[in-house]
Amino acid sequence: MSNQPHHASRHPRRFEILLVPEHVDDRGSASVADSAVRSAVVEATGETGVSGYPRYAGHGIEAEIDSATRAVEALLVDGSELDIGLSAVVREVPGSPRR
Repeated sequence: MSNQPHHASRHPRRFEILLVPEHVDDRGSASVADSAVRSAVVEATGETGVSGYPRYAGHGIEAEIDSATRAVEALLVDGSELDIGLSAVVREVPGSPRR
C-alpha cells in the first residue's frame, strides 16, 4: 500500500468493515452485523493505496475502499490477507463527516 497523500475531500472519514463467513447463505432474521466474525471501524489515513483508492486503517484492519461503490479493493487483517471463506462488507458509520 502506497504512502502517497490523498487530497480528495469527497470520501467518508470512516467506515465499518464487517468480516462475514461466505458460507452463510441464509441468515434468517440475523443482520449482517450479527453474522460477522469480526468488525472494525477504520479511519481515513489521508493516503491513497496502490489500487488508487483511499486507505483506511484501524483495529488491525487496513483497507483501500472505493467510497462510491463500497467495494474493498485491498484488505489486510492483522497484516495478512483475508482468510479464505470470509468476505468484507463495508458500511458507512452513521454521522461520519466527509473530509
